[in-house]
Amino acid sequence: MTSTFPDISISTERLVLRPLDTDDVPALTAMMNDEQVAAWTDTPQPFTERAAHTWITESAPAERAAGTGLDLAVTEFLTQRLVGLIRLTKANWHIRSTELSYIIAPWARGEGYASEAALATAQWLFGDQKFERVELRTAADNTASQQVAQKIGCISEGVLRGACIAHVRAEDGRWSDVRTDFIVWSLLPEDIEGADGPLADTGGFTTYPDWN
Repeated sequence: MTSTFPDISISTERLVLRPLDTDDVPALTAMMNDEQVAAWTDTPQPFTERAAHTWITESAPAERAAGTGLDLAVTEFLTQRLVGLIRLTKANWHIRSTELSYIIAPWARGEGYASEAALATAQWLFGDQKFERVELRTAADNTASQQVAQKIGCISEGVLRGACIAHVRAEDGRWSDVRTDFIVWSLLPEDIEGADGPLADTGGFTTYPDWN
């Protein structure tokens, strides 16, 4: 049985999730420099185009080849504009589980893109990849991320106390670390059975035979 993620494109009513491409460097750089992204992720600040290029051409392909994760660009179907990112990390191919996270560009927030992309990815994992568990971890104060987890049907399993490092910008512009809690969520196949997911009226999945 395979222990790596395939090259994949996932289509929903409004979105296409696909492998990151070097054409995404400017948009990815701008998105990762957003203040909310900097606050809730461990992205180095400032995030440079060189860092984006290295991520796309080296880090992401290496993680996929090793079987540990998968990064997918979330793009608008009509405009092909990069609206966000879905990340799968800590993949365990024995118990068929992985951790899912999402980032949405500031201009695209409030449109339901995060939940649409996350649910489509979970459906693909459960259906095509035969995974049995998807885990999400949200910072205790990140209510927007928690709302996405709830919207796609995740179950809150508990709190990891003091397990998350968030970031706060001081008046002089420098970032400092603030320790907070992680809320752990899980999604199992039965949690979304019968859901009107974003793949219901689309073409579903497309594989890329040659990516990076």
